[in-house]
Amino acid sequence: MKVVVIIPAAGLGTRMAPVPSAQDKGKKVVPSKQFTELNGTPILIHTLRKFAAMAAVREIWVALRKNEIAGFRARLEKEAKDVLKKKIELVAGGEHRQQSVANALNAISAGADDIVLVHDAVRPFVTSEITEDVIEAAGKYGAAIAGLPAVDTVKQVERTAEGALVKATIPRERVVMAQTPQGFRYGVIKKAFDEASADGFLGTDEASLVERSGHEVAVVMGSPRNIKITTPADMELAEFYFRN
Repeated sequence: MKVVVIIPAAGLGTRMAPVPSAQDKGKKVVPSKQFTELNGTPILIHTLRKFAAMAAVREIWVALRKNEIAGFRARLEKEAKDVLKKKIELVAGGEHRQQSVANALNAISAGADDIVLVHDAVRPFVTSEITEDVIEAAGKYGAAIAGLPAVDTVKQVERTAEGALVKATIPRERVVMAQTPQGFRYGVIKKAFDEASADGFLGTDEASLVERSGHEVAVVMGSPRNIKITTPADMELAEFYFRN
């Protein structure tokens, strides 16, 4: 059994910085969130290092915007030779995360029982323990995600023109907050993606496609520190975690 990691990194990350306006023309372009630097190094490289350091991981596929592939490969060769000790493949991503993951799935060579992990480009604080737990659970159950029990009270709402109205309170013990990595046997995730593509279905994460395909998904314990850096406030927290 081999383990392949897919990291979709073709997004624009519009929540990290405002969308440029006509008045901003000619000003310095703000990098996509995965290329935002944390302690002088792009977040994406921090994330890659976590998986490159794991003996269980055989290869890593990164989906990027086509015009960023050559530049990122050069940056890896210049600044992250440690990452390149692992087999790193860069592929063109799509308009959506799902298409980026699909492009990588279509490019890799794997057996039905090999494990595919999908991980957010901007979750650089994932631990090897979490990843190993997901790999083990994916091998056992066919599909697994890292997740955290909900701490806050969860409300189901109905959106209105003025805001939202509470319709129900969902028991917290029935809710988990999904994280990545999400892991699957290759045969399970490929079937789920092929079905979604055929039906024109766009899911919120990889597990949602596998659930739709009729396969149960196990949950292993994630970590509050395994944050996804999507806003400036997240970046402040990431800088704190990095210092400590």
